[in-house]
Formats: sequence, structure tokens, C-alpha cells
Amino acid sequence: MFVHWRRVLPLIVIAALIIFEDRVSIPSCEVVVPTGEQNVEENHPDDLKVMMVANLLLLGSEAGYRNIFFRDYYLSKFFARSFGILKPDMLLVLGDLSAKGSELTRSRWSSVLQQFHRLLGPFLGLPFHVILGDRDIGDCSKLNAISVNWLASNFPGLDSAGCGAFEIGNITFVSLNALALLCGNNNLRFSVEKVIERESIDLRMDIEQTTEVLDGSSEYRMSSGDFGWRENSMSSGSGPVLLLHFPLHWTGNKNSWGTSAYCGTSSPSHERSKIPESRGSVGTGPYDLLHTLPPNATEYIFQALRPRIVFSAHSHIFRDRTHSDGTREITVPAMTWDARNDPGFVVATFKSNGRGATISHCSLAKESNVLLAYTSIVVLFTSTMLVAKSSHAHLQEVGS
Repeated sequence: MFVHWRRVLPLIVIAALIIFEDRVSIPSCEVVVPTGEQNVEENHPDDLKVMMVANLLLLGSEAGYRNIFFRDYYLSKFFARSFGILKPDMLLVLGDLSAKGSELTRSRWSSVLQQFHRLLGPFLGLPFHVILGDRDIGDCSKLNAISVNWLASNFPGLDSAGCGAFEIGNITFVSLNALALLCGNNNLRFSVEKVIERESIDLRMDIEQTTEVLDGSSEYRMSSGDFGWRENSMSSGSGPVLLLHFPLHWTGNKNSWGTSAYCGTSSPSHERSKIPESRGSVGTGPYDLLHTLPPNATEYIFQALRPRIVFSAHSHIFRDRTHSDGTREITVPAMTWDARNDPGFVVATFKSNGRGATISHCSLAKESNVLLAYTSIVVLFTSTMLVAKSSHAHLQEVGS
């Protein structure tokens, strides 16, 4: 009897582990309803569903055993299960794909890109867009146009300055190299300015087909340390979906809510200013987690692009807030245990009828809970074997 049980027990443990790993990799998603809105519009087959992730902090060839066999393993399972369950039409990565990208040579960057492709696995054919973060290209002192151009060339839809613009259905997306907007006069900053100017002109041309043509210059040139624009009659929210790594400077009102601990509910003001949790296993990065675009750059973007909604990252936490002009900004949390114990991501469903977007905050398993579960299984298995062995030895003594 003891021999039979000892043979079966490992199979039971393996089956339990398989079931556990399958269940623990399922995301838990909750629709975030803004203050003042009562109903969530039902999804339509023609809606555009976009999965948005950030701060993957991949290490490529520099990954240690803990990342290779545990954290990266589960990150891959998180992607696979999330893709399989949610079936998004597109993937957006809002910066910091790499943990130490600004310090890597091109050959080592290639290993990070290969890891990213392996992460996507069978879903590599899904349309995706990656924007650059401060960990990818460094701070202002390390900002190099040649390096940015090389890195941007590895991702679809990015120009030489790390910006992009594309349209899917009736939804226009614009991604900006937010880091360049933090720095002084440099070629990258002027290139980002040209992208904003071009998109602003295209937007105005579309609107002016049905409105009076505005008078005056169309120049949006930024001088050193300042951002200039001319006033226009475009209403807030009439522009593209804006994608950034750094959040915009807060120009808020009382309708602000949401952190990783206050999803979908009103959070106290002191919680919103609290320094987010960050893990030191992959370093701190060039900029602290509370860093945002400066006020003048934020105002310039609002005036020039009139974004319908903004998606940012960098802070590692989920946040949903509304700026003073009514523009909604969603901050996408980190999706890796290297950044925080409770990772997550965002799913944005853009309505085919043009009536805004439904935002879902998806939480993933906590690393501490997974480690506790593994430890419990090992302890239970060992204890059971010891008890069974002790009982078998006792029966032998009695029998003799």
C-alpha cells in the first residue's frame, strides 16, 4: 500500500502544479467607470480592442536564473493566457521594454528583441507598436540620435526620432518620444516637434473641411526652454489617441482617481502623490517614478493635438485621471515582477461608433502569492512523504 501511494503522490503533485500554473496566469480584469458615468456600453464585434502593457524590463542575455526559469517563464504565460482569453486586435508597449537598454551594445539589444519576440510567441503576427522609454534610450545626457534611430528601426511604425502615427479603422494613434521633450535644444526634440506640428495640421485640415479656415501662421516652433503655439478652435478630445512613456504634467481637477490600490474608486490626494512601489532588482532607471513631462510641454501637446485620450506609463502603477480640460489620461502599470509584486496591464476597447473607449484594468498574480503556493506544495509533499514513511516503518515494527 505504501509503495503504491509513494508512486502516485508525485503524479498528484505534478497535476496540481499544472492546474495551479494554468489558473494563476489568468488575468482578473475590471472595467473602470469614470466619475459621473453610470452605464458601460456593450462591446460590438467591430470595436477595436487594444492590449496595453508597459515596463516589461527584459534583460535578454543578461538575465539570471531567477528571471529565466521563474519571472520570465510566468511573464510568457501571462501573455499567452491574456491573448487567448481577451483576444485583442493589437498590442501596445508603452516604453521600457528593456531594463538596461541605454547601457547595452547593439548585439546585447538584439538578445532583448529576440526575447520580446519569444514572449509574443504564436501571437507575433498580431499588430503591435512599441514606444521608447527612458530605460531604453537613457537620460538627456545619453540621448543620441543615431542610437535612437537604430533602435526605432527595429519596431514597426517608428520614425528616426522614435515617434509614430497610424490609423486603424476610424481610430488615429500618435506616439511621441517623450524623453526628447524633456531635453534642451537637440535634433530629436525638434524632430518630435515636427511630428506634433504635422499631426496638428492634419487634424486642423480635417476639421476645417466643415468649419471656417483659421487665419495666421501655422508654425509651432519651440524655442529653448519654451513651447509656443497659436490658439485654435479645435475642441478638446477631437484629436488622436496619444501614446507616451512619461505621464503628462497634472493639470487636474477634483475628478481624479485610481492607483493600483484604488482601481475604479476615488483615492485620497495623499495617495496620488505617494511614491510608487519599486523593486531594486533591475535598478532604478534614469528618472524617478514620479517624473512627468514639464508643464509647458504638456500645455503644448494639449493645444496642438487636442487628444481624445492619453495613455502613458513609467510610474509602474495604474492611474485613471481627468485633466482640467476634460482629457482623460490612463497610466498603464508595469507588467513584470521585476517592477512590482502585483503587475498588471490595461485593455482599451475603442467603440466603432466613435463614442469614446471602455477601459479595463487587468491584474495579474502577485509574485509573493505564487512563491507562497510553491512553498506550501513543497512542504505538504515533504510532510506527507515523511508521515507515510514513518507509518510504514511503524507497521513493519508491529508486524515483526
